[in-house]
Amino acid sequence: MFKNYLKIAFRNLTRNKIYSFINIAGLTIGLTCAMLIILYIKDDASFDRFQNNKSNIYRVVLKSAFKGEEHQMSSTGLFQGPRFAQNVSGIKGFVRVHESSADFKKGSDVENRQFLYVDSSFLFVFTFPLIEGDAKTCLSNPNSIVLTKDEAIKQFGTATAVGKILTIREDDAFVPYQVTAVTENCPQNSTIQYKMLIPIKVSEEENKNNENWFSFYLNTFVVLDDHANPDYVSLQMQKFFEKDAGETSRALDARFGRKDSPLTTYFLQPFLDIHLSKDLPAKNGLQNAGNPIYAYILSGIALFVLLIANINFINLTVARSVKRSKEIGIRKVIGSDRRQLIVQFLGESFILCAIAFILAILLAQLILPLFNELANKKLAMSYLFDFKLIAGYILLFLFTGLLAGFYPALILSGYQPIDTLYSRFTLKGKNYMQRGLVILQFTLASFLIIGTFTIYSQFSFLTKAKLGYDDNNIVVVKKDNMTHEKAAIFKHELLNYPDIEQVAPKNGGFWGTSAKLDSDSSINFAWETIDESYIQTLKIPIVMGRNFSEKYPGDSTHSILVNESFVKQAGWTNPIGKSVIFNYRNNKTYEVVGVVKDHHFTSLNEKIRPQLFTMANNNPYGTFYIKIRPNTATRSLKFIEAKFKQFFPFTPYSYVFKNEENLKNYESEARWKQIILFGAILTISISCIGLFGLSVLSAEKSYKAIGIRKVLGASVQNIATGLALEFVKLVIIALVIAFPLAWLASNKWLDSYPYRIRLDWSIFAGAAILVLLIAIATVSIQAIKAATANPVKCLRSE
Repeated sequence: MFKNYLKIAFRNLTRNKIYSFINIAGLTIGLTCAMLIILYIKDDASFDRFQNNKSNIYRVVLKSAFKGEEHQMSSTGLFQGPRFAQNVSGIKGFVRVHESSADFKKGSDVENRQFLYVDSSFLFVFTFPLIEGDAKTCLSNPNSIVLTKDEAIKQFGTATAVGKILTIREDDAFVPYQVTAVTENCPQNSTIQYKMLIPIKVSEEENKNNENWFSFYLNTFVVLDDHANPDYVSLQMQKFFEKDAGETSRALDARFGRKDSPLTTYFLQPFLDIHLSKDLPAKNGLQNAGNPIYAYILSGIALFVLLIANINFINLTVARSVKRSKEIGIRKVIGSDRRQLIVQFLGESFILCAIAFILAILLAQLILPLFNELANKKLAMSYLFDFKLIAGYILLFLFTGLLAGFYPALILSGYQPIDTLYSRFTLKGKNYMQRGLVILQFTLASFLIIGTFTIYSQFSFLTKAKLGYDDNNIVVVKKDNMTHEKAAIFKHELLNYPDIEQVAPKNGGFWGTSAKLDSDSSINFAWETIDESYIQTLKIPIVMGRNFSEKYPGDSTHSILVNESFVKQAGWTNPIGKSVIFNYRNNKTYEVVGVVKDHHFTSLNEKIRPQLFTMANNNPYGTFYIKIRPNTATRSLKFIEAKFKQFFPFTPYSYVFKNEENLKNYESEARWKQIILFGAILTISISCIGLFGLSVLSAEKSYKAIGIRKVLGASVQNIATGLALEFVKLVIIALVIAFPLAWLASNKWLDSYPYRIRLDWSIFAGAAILVLLIAIATVSIQAIKAATANPVKCLRSE
């Protein structure tokens, strides 16, 4: 019996090659999407679960309020780890983690490398297996260094590198560090990623300075006892903090002019929550910060594509049922009951799904590298051999087979043999089920197309919006801790080259601080150290007052510029001549001499914050903005590199164009723009297959009616238009349903951007026109074919 079912199933597949191909192709694409998304979700869900202490590790985090706004922060100071561990019951260990970089010298070559500063307990708290070395002692010596396996091979050509020496720059000298251990490489699903570990160094002076409670720059992790309650531990942490640091906090508030500022509140964040946290994400040395919304988006796309593929299977199977009506009638006459027919048709469904499933695994392997690039992941097909994942795929296979085959099996097995054998069988009714499925398909497809248009528009806005300064033809070169005198000499040498128009030094990285205003209030701001050419080089407009100038020697000691946001937050109506007092610098007072127009000195993903510019000599430079003439990049870059190596022979040279650096801020949007685009293309393509199936169904149902209309004089155009219009109505209904859903979802997504586009009618009109054109083109093929058929064949009686 089973052999007979298989034989009939394969005969039907080979007899109807086009329909079999369409069904298999649709299911293959749907299953491939589902497999890749399952891999993505599994990877997100597996982050950091290899850690032995995963359930007992927590990150110390805090929340504070400033001017009525609450802020959460994951960075802590030097004291939170050791003092909480020593004075709070339930904490049995701690480790601090801080990302840094330094120049590594190998022979005559110097390379700047990233590494992690960690406490000696790092390899006890976190599970990174050792290849060689002793976890108890490998980080106890201040000049020790731990490497991963790949880094050891890179540096020394072997993974057995204990005892070997690496030379690292400290201030102006290169200091030897001895390799004391080699660990396995960090797993790809780890929040903590490193190639080198170096012990944190804390001086006696730093240990005595209670203000280091507030030197927020590193991550602090604590390990709790098995029976400790995290909420209770958090309360005890807060009590000890108020006792040990309360007086220092109030003194700092007084120094910075903060009145009635509530004390910082500490609490614990589970280590396993960090990867997908939106409020307290992985940063400051932690990697692979995730976003749960991406998993939801990808899951939605996979579900849409898989659902639409199954809908196609149902529609096409029912559409072809007329061709199998006699087979069903004969089998019923010779004794087959309905249960046997249901098993037969379900069996055919599962055979199709099995073929599609095998092809989907092969296709997933082929496109996995592209998917990794789009999703910014490092997924591997080896994940497929995970027991839970295999079980998930088996369930997916069974679900797909049942979903695709159950409804057609019920319909086909219900045909009456007398109607089918005497050719009196027709597909009766309005086919509400099939039409409803097509509406669902195009609702999903329209939803994704509108989403695609929205993301494209927002991405275009982010990358083309005016930043408030000119970032064209500006080369960015970095050199840390450069004195103003050295920078002036280097700048002079660069300006001697005819293709270099301007050179502007500024501080390296991002500086943020707070200061007191002359109104006895305080303000937080971004702090930039520049020279008199910076504003001019970037063409930042000055809206009030003047720029820094060599004509005013006092500019380097007591003058500042501020932006419009600074003026607004300070509540000034006439900012020129106002004072800003740096309390922690012995009440050093600066006078505002100019106001620059607000400009996006960070990405458009962040609101413009208060910004202050100074020329203070005691602040080092770290970056050069070098304006070159258009179309001179090749020779200008060669000159800049030569001069840099002449002045700084032991510092690695690198450069980036400022406009390219700005575009990197939107890499996430660029990736998701492509992912949503691919999802929309897949969805609309498979939806068109379903629409084609329903048009076949309608044409076969109206077979004789079309012949009669042609005999009575109806034109091909009238008949084709009538058939096509029937399906265009379904697509319009789908658009009506999709529009409000897409508007709500798009607005929700756009609300996460402080600077965003406004959804207007053009996005929805463009999506509607595109969907309608695609639908009309799809239906017209079958409509024209039916309208041009010979009426003699349509009306002939057997």
